[in-house]
Amino acid sequence: MNNIGLVTGASSGIGRALAHEHARRGRDLILVARGEDELNTLAESLRQKFSVDVLVMAKDLTETASRQELFEAVEADGLTVEYLFNNAGFGGAGQFVEQEWSLLSGMMELNMRAVAELMHLFLPGMVARGKGKVLNTSSTAGFMPGPMQAVYFATKAFVNSLSKGVASELQGSGVTVTALCPGAVDTGFADTAGLSDSKLFESAATPQATAAQGYTAMEAGRLEVITEIGLAVAIKGFIPFVPERLAMAAIKKIQS
Repeated sequence: MNNIGLVTGASSGIGRALAHEHARRGRDLILVARGEDELNTLAESLRQKFSVDVLVMAKDLTETASRQELFEAVEADGLTVEYLFNNAGFGGAGQFVEQEWSLLSGMMELNMRAVAELMHLFLPGMVARGKGKVLNTSSTAGFMPGPMQAVYFATKAFVNSLSKGVASELQGSGVTVTALCPGAVDTGFADTAGLSDSKLFESAATPQATAAQGYTAMEAGRLEVITEIGLAVAIKGFIPFVPERLAMAAIKKIQS
């Protein structure tokens, strides 16, 4: 296998689209998610369409031991991961005090700890080889507090900060880290998060367009890519100058 990209959360949404982006360039893949059947179906489709090698590793990355197990399985197969797509994650809407702790804990485990640990496991090899790319799927949610999705927004702020901090440390190493920051995307996220009726998702982007922008930014070694121009303008040029309570009230209204 060559030019291997490891994609977490690969069975659907942005992860599935990232797998297609990688495969259409003739690059091989390791697909990771919980659902083995969905991964096998995707793998066979990619093999037939793009003539690439695809390996499936079914793992629940909310389980702490699974990340080390994944890394050890890759090492045991003698495979070299040159592209790491940290995409797996989920959200959940509602009042923080009313949400089940098991849901919030799992969200933090997957959205933050899994991202950090997989970077910590795979980056040393990339640095030693003098080349490698990491694309962390974050969100425009990471640029502001998010009432009614307080923990999800906080996890994405972590991903944004971690991505940029590590990217700075790796300057000159031949390894880059990029944060992919989309707005609303037409995936299963809205249903999982309980936001299917929210105005946020009335004009959601496609996973394919989002993945294409993220892949291009990763190839260029950019620190981040905000995939919607309007949101980029608001985040960088407007929201910082709005009183924070007013901004949060607007976010709360939209998400309610």
